[in-house]
Amino acid sequence: MAEQSLPVADQDASAEEKPSSRPGVSRRALLGTAGATGLVFGAAGGAAGYAAAPAAATPLTSVGSTEVMFHVKHQPGITDGLQARGHLVAFDLTPGAGRKEAAALLRRWSETARRLMAGEPSGSDDTDVARDAGPSSLTVTFGFGHSFFSRTGLEKQRPVALDPLPDFSSDQLDKSRSDGDLWVQIGANDALVAFHALRAIQKDAGSAARVRWQMNGFNRTPGATAHPMTARNLMGQLDGTRNPKPSEPDFDKRIFVPSSATPSWMANGSYAVVRRIRMLLDDWEKLSLGAQEAVIGRRKANGAALSGGGETTAMDLEKTDAKGDLVVPINAHARITRPDQNGGAAMLRRPFSFHDGIDADGVPDAGLLFVCWQADPLRGFVPVQRKLDRGDALSQFIRHESSGLFAVPGGAARGEYVGQRLLEG
Repeated sequence: MAEQSLPVADQDASAEEKPSSRPGVSRRALLGTAGATGLVFGAAGGAAGYAAAPAAATPLTSVGSTEVMFHVKHQPGITDGLQARGHLVAFDLTPGAGRKEAAALLRRWSETARRLMAGEPSGSDDTDVARDAGPSSLTVTFGFGHSFFSRTGLEKQRPVALDPLPDFSSDQLDKSRSDGDLWVQIGANDALVAFHALRAIQKDAGSAARVRWQMNGFNRTPGATAHPMTARNLMGQLDGTRNPKPSEPDFDKRIFVPSSATPSWMANGSYAVVRRIRMLLDDWEKLSLGAQEAVIGRRKANGAALSGGGETTAMDLEKTDAKGDLVVPINAHARITRPDQNGGAAMLRRPFSFHDGIDADGVPDAGLLFVCWQADPLRGFVPVQRKLDRGDALSQFIRHESSGLFAVPGGAARGEYVGQRLLEG
């Protein structure tokens, strides 16, 4: 769990007739309204005034009205802010389904994603789950797993960077919840909007693909804090302090595949490493505050390095205390994951927390759905994880339970679907 990015309304209609219930009114038409106040009385008062007056629109909250574009250079859901709710789902192509069926599926998925992200119904069989909501920053992101290329006869187009990740000594992976031919990431700032997209994507799969695994996550809701701040994970730590920022001059080079890439269909794309990391919260919460901070290397209250300053103050790795001991322990998580301690390796972390209930022994099944983005996982995730594997103080409090690596092509141009250059090239 490398140091870098974790956590980044409804409005009732009081009218007797809500705009969302009128025939022909789509969710797109509701992007400025959540309902109608309706009760407008003129000087004459009473029912006559109500009947004659038009319904007044009630604006959506900013959470509901925010729209993310589908047709962009890089697929949505990579550099966008963390969302309150997320679903990660992997599919396998069904027996007999190949390149033709995969192309038709990606065409359906892309159109559904475009419509839902714009606040429109998914199609003729829309379930109406999100009928009263705006797009709520919905993003839908698509990727291809290593096995997809052999299933579709496209082995020659499989990128070298998609080679399977190496084994790590701390892994305790459930193969049934790892990998997959296709991967979809869904995020939104409203739980119903996110579920609506998940259901639509699942239905669109039809007979071409079946769900291999699916995971649900969450982050802090935008606006829940007095001001924007780095979010906390389920251990209570600020998580994301050193995440790369788009304003940095080498950001694109680190995170996105260049336009001159080979294979060319991955131009402007990225690679997503997905890991389900169980947090052993009962053990963690037995530690004193000081012990927790020593494991991470940062103050729990404000994310500042133990060497002093504020959250963004550079960590002094050489600073010692009165006894001559390093202030930031040699095996502290924050020390080990620093890019300057890993040959400049960097990845953009954009994860979700998860809680899937309580085990039979009373232990919470909770932790982090780790998602990180990089131009090349062999230069991003792998070197950092190898170093963590050799001596991270945090390792005794976490367990890597599933893993996947996916090639995520660049965004689809207008009139195209995601992956078209691969499947029709």
